[in-house]
Amino acid sequence: MDFNRSLGFLFLVVSFFICFSGCITYSFTGTSIPADVENVYIPFFPDQSQSGLGNLSDRLNRALINRFINQSRLSLANDQETSDAWMEGAIQTYVNRPFSIGGNEQANRNEVQISVRATFQFASDEDPIYTKTFSGTATYDVIDNPVEGELEAAETALQQISDNMFNDAVSSW
Repeated sequence: MDFNRSLGFLFLVVSFFICFSGCITYSFTGTSIPADVENVYIPFFPDQSQSGLGNLSDRLNRALINRFINQSRLSLANDQETSDAWMEGAIQTYVNRPFSIGGNEQANRNEVQISVRATFQFASDEDPIYTKTFSGTATYDVIDNPVEGELEAAETALQQISDNMFNDAVSSW
């Protein structure tokens, strides 16, 4: 009799969780945005790295906008004066160096490393949430794909940077 009662109780608990699991919503973004913050301004970050890649600013700007707009409820503001929060900074360094050496004493993989100095601030606060440097790295095959490989590595490094900038901004909320 005890076994049947336990089995019945277990069935009831499992049924309860199955029935009500659809009522629970999850947010995997981890964002907790203050109610008064509705938009964010993200201008182009000037490229001070002398990288030779003409579109680093565009790529970083696109990655940041995608991250903030797609991973939060924020909309994009057109200027800093009308925004509830903003981010600003500059691409400081771009380094493309050998990462691994092959049998003929030549690099067969290179590493791209990018660093960006950024500030994130709420319009209502005097002090920024953060002012710091973010870095991203990626490697590529210099023998099989030197040009496209470098561009893809730069894109990966910038994506790492934008992810970390976003995460540091929203984790402070």
